[in-house]
Amino acid sequence: MTKQQLTTQRLILRPWRDSDAAALYEYAKNPNIGPAAGWPAHQSVEESLDVIRNVFNGPEDYAITLAEDPDTAIGAISLKLAGGSDLFPANDTTQAEMGFWIGEPFWGNGYVPEAACELLRHGFEDLDLAATWCAYYEGNVKSARAQQKIGFEPVHVIPDTPVPLLHETRTTHANRMMRARWQELQAC
Repeated sequence: MTKQQLTTQRLILRPWRDSDAAALYEYAKNPNIGPAAGWPAHQSVEESLDVIRNVFNGPEDYAITLAEDPDTAIGAISLKLAGGSDLFPANDTTQAEMGFWIGEPFWGNGYVPEAACELLRHGFEDLDLAATWCAYYEGNVKSARAQQKIGFEPVHVIPDTPVPLLHETRTTHANRMMRARWQELQAC
């Protein structure tokens, strides 16, 4: 089954391609991006290609691109379905966890909330989800602010969360959007 493309007024969310490796490296090498989200800055285009092939290969992993330049990835957004998240039971097919990041040159333009709102619509309408989770590590103010702007509500705080790619533990703030809240927000 071919993964679909999702569109907004300014963005296209599309499957990752091997040809995205250079653009991914350009933004993921920035130490202001990955470490805040729990992964080390990329060290090479080859590493970025490996991430595309082995990490960004899930059924709901998307490259964020500008509608005017759909061949250039500027960030990533995904829904981790049953078995892909520690925030809900592994066998629960009615929930998902959203993750996202965007290249620093694109910060402050509202692209993350725009992409997230479309992915929420897709999750609730097309995948029939009942809830979508989103989390951030203590100190990641930009992610916290984005999640609040989108409409996610705090559920709990998880101390001493393992962050295996950085060999450390952090405090995680887990937020959730229920389908009813999404409908109440007029699809954010």
